Amino acid sequence: MAECAESQNRATVVIESDKPLAVGRDEQCDFAIPWDKSISRKHVEVRLVGECLRVRRFAVAANPLFHRGAQVESCELEPGDHFVLGHTTFLFSDARTPRLSTPTQPVEEVAFSRDDLRRIQFLDADRRIEVLTHLPDVIWGARTDEELFVRLTTTLLAGIAGAEAAAVVSIAGDEPPVIEHWERRLEVAGEFRPSTRLIKAAVLEKEQSILHVWESEEHHQADYTITQEFDWAFCTPVRGAATQGWGLYLAGRFDRAANPAGQLDTSEQQLRGDVKFAELMAEIISAVRQVNRLERQQAGLRQFFAPRILSSLGDGFDTKSLDPRECDVTVLFCDLRGFSKQAEGARDELIHLLDRVSQALGVMTHHISEHGGVIGDYQGDAAMGFWGWPVATDSAALDACRAALGIRAAFAATAGKKDHALADFQMGIGIAHGRAVAGKIGTTNHVKVTVFGPVVNLASRLEGMTKQLRVPILLDEALVERIQDELTPEEGRIRKLARVLPYGMQTPVTVSELLPSEAAFPELTAAHLESYEHAVTNFLAGDWEQSYRALHDIPPSDRAQDFLNVLIAQHNRQAPGDWDGIVKLPSK
Repeated sequence: MAECAESQNRATVVIESDKPLAVGRDEQCDFAIPWDKSISRKHVEVRLVGECLRVRRFAVAANPLFHRGAQVESCELEPGDHFVLGHTTFLFSDARTPRLSTPTQPVEEVAFSRDDLRRIQFLDADRRIEVLTHLPDVIWGARTDEELFVRLTTTLLAGIAGAEAAAVVSIAGDEPPVIEHWERRLEVAGEFRPSTRLIKAAVLEKEQSILHVWESEEHHQADYTITQEFDWAFCTPVRGAATQGWGLYLAGRFDRAANPAGQLDTSEQQLRGDVKFAELMAEIISAVRQVNRLERQQAGLRQFFAPRILSSLGDGFDTKSLDPRECDVTVLFCDLRGFSKQAEGARDELIHLLDRVSQALGVMTHHISEHGGVIGDYQGDAAMGFWGWPVATDSAALDACRAALGIRAAFAATAGKKDHALADFQMGIGIAHGRAVAGKIGTTNHVKVTVFGPVVNLASRLEGMTKQLRVPILLDEALVERIQDELTPEEGRIRKLARVLPYGMQTPVTVSELLPSEAAFPELTAAHLESYEHAVTNFLAGDWEQSYRALHDIPPSDRAQDFLNVLIAQHNRQAPGDWDGIVKLPSK
């Protein structure tokens, strides 16, 4: 059987003894695997020799053959073993197809409740516990269900010494049972014919372990559970969503020397212990498979949802918690600077540029997620994150500022490294706080988890204004009010820049810059910020001469002062007669 881990495609072929089969992507091959482009058109030849499968790589094959983690030119497989080509695993399983039987009424049928099993004592507890200890590793190590079934039947025979045959079975609805895999302790002992009646009763009808005991050997009929050689069989359901319809099936004989009558007398405790062991195995299988299933689901969703969203979904992945609702949110927009210019100069290296942009977006995503935010959208070279949904926290606004400072620090650290992927990239960040609708937003056929409302547009406009005000991070006044008493000087600092009316908007906004701590950004000291505050206060009051003088106490390297200096110089240091403290921005 071939199974592709990436595409989930499967295919099966029956191999006749000593007849070579060509395996490859070409449809003309005896076993064609068209879905995996990493497989060569004609990749390997397989041949069944006795009980083994011999695999040989064709010289024309461009890609390697892997067996047991090593690259090989040829290999030999026993039933249950596998080899790998590209992204596809090829499992070699015994081609014997077991038949099902529909036996007559058993002499005795015993159904085991949970309470019954709790009271059963093991005669050989140490050996059984040793086998169960390794069971999780057996399950985790299986790459496919087929490989898992092989491992489980082997483990069953190891843990239940009295069983002569073991199988993993499955059944769904009115369909006949399927024998997923079976093993006999002695390969020469004949075919395996599990009881359809027993499987249905245990897995579908009663959903509990059921034991069937038949008459002694001389009274057997030809169509009993396996052949005429078994005295007992039991089936244990493996409960759980990840193992729905599975069962563990065991069969064996009584010890005739110890039990001449062939009844459940001296062997009763041992056999009941076998049922309890199978129940413990079933519980472990179900639990590990469920964890494995949840981990796969989370791994698949992790690239689409932030950890906070995954946490709100819970183990059941109930998407009702993602339904849109109105709430207070803090929205952060982060955009790359210099991307358009570099795109113009890199028309022949767009893949390389895309990789660099992806790494830049990765920096933004990391810090947004690291501080509990949700990624709401990507727009080319920009990312949008938000806080306050699905879980509202008192630290949401402050966490958004921490994320912004982290992004700024990451870009600043790579700015001077010419060979770094983020070199020559700068960024602008706008953060706003307000009321919005957050959750699953979109159409009937397509939705995404994002946020909607005026605060989103404001955060985007603030990000755009970072170019005009010549600062990396801008905050609106609602956000400043929430964090100014919580943001410690060791984390960051805030300075008011101006009161502006953004282009196309009717409501003015007092904008402030978010700065790193003085230790992280010593270019601007506490004294510098005090002078800047005097400059802004005088600017808003209309005393532009005093504002101009205060600005000259700021280091020339600080670009924020340029915004006010240019306006003041254009008006010869005199505020207009109708000055209301609001700067009207001429463009976005």
